Amino acid sequence: MDRDLSSLCVGQVRKRFLNRRPTPRLLKLLKEDGRNGVRQVYELLKKRADDEKKERRRISRMLSLERDLWRSGQVLVAGVDEAGIGPLAGPVVAAAVIFPPRTRILGINDSKKLTPEEREQLLKAIRAKACATGVGVASVEEIDEINIYQAGLLAMRRAVENLGMAPQYVLTDARIIPGITFPQDGIIGGDALCFSIASASIVAKTHRDQLMAALDLDYPQYGFARHKGYSTPEHQRALRRFGPSPVHRRSFLYLQEVCGNCSPLFYSYLAELYRRDSVAELQQLVEQWELTCQEFNEYEQRKFQQRLARRLKRFEEAREAAEPQL
Repeated sequence: MDRDLSSLCVGQVRKRFLNRRPTPRLLKLLKEDGRNGVRQVYELLKKRADDEKKERRRISRMLSLERDLWRSGQVLVAGVDEAGIGPLAGPVVAAAVIFPPRTRILGINDSKKLTPEEREQLLKAIRAKACATGVGVASVEEIDEINIYQAGLLAMRRAVENLGMAPQYVLTDARIIPGITFPQDGIIGGDALCFSIASASIVAKTHRDQLMAALDLDYPQYGFARHKGYSTPEHQRALRRFGPSPVHRRSFLYLQEVCGNCSPLFYSYLAELYRRDSVAELQQLVEQWELTCQEFNEYEQRKFQQRLARRLKRFEEAREAAEPQL
């Protein structure tokens, strides 16, 4: 690189350097140039360099658990996470990932914080740099038989077993996996705090999305490729029109609610709940509810109370926001 940029016009500077990695030397040369156009290039590249530095620090913090284990001699550290606990349809999927020590991949994060395009790009980097990856699936039938929580643990155990190598330590997102003999630790919020767990969340999420896209071909009326089985308005409309498919989780009581299988009185109370627009009006509805609540089953009582509490909380938050700040 020239010692200064005086021989280049601003357009040439943009063309030559705008897409280049901003090294300290390049930034120094751009900063020393007095032209406004070159200054704009400098500002853009400086921001890019600052963002990268910030991202490297974030990734370094996410790797703190792995570094401690690597230093202790436990080189094969597996991060494990699942995807698909909440949807009304489809399997639950888990993934396990082992990286070599000193691995860095910028952009790794909780899969829920990433776009589908970002997840796909990061998946390529994960598979390229990982020592091993494993995926485990628990079917809809298993979910309905043993419940979703246990099915998630089953998928996680299968993911570890499918790694192809035995980990020396397992890090999970706030769970302890039964049936494996390796030492393990459940990290609360691990998919946002731990590099290996976050990487596993990306592998699990992309794999499950692919499975749901395949199910969309078999059951196109439900829109699985778009909502992945989650309870979106589109999905709810399809359920009310077509009823549940063989890949819907029949053990989820909320599925029965969406399909219209709760009592008519329950639905009328829910509709009234969202029509009331003040705390006083809600209190009147609660008084009516208390007179008739014995007519509802356990699920209906619990759901009405949960939604009432959320509605009251929204009114309280709106009131606090409207109050003048002292």
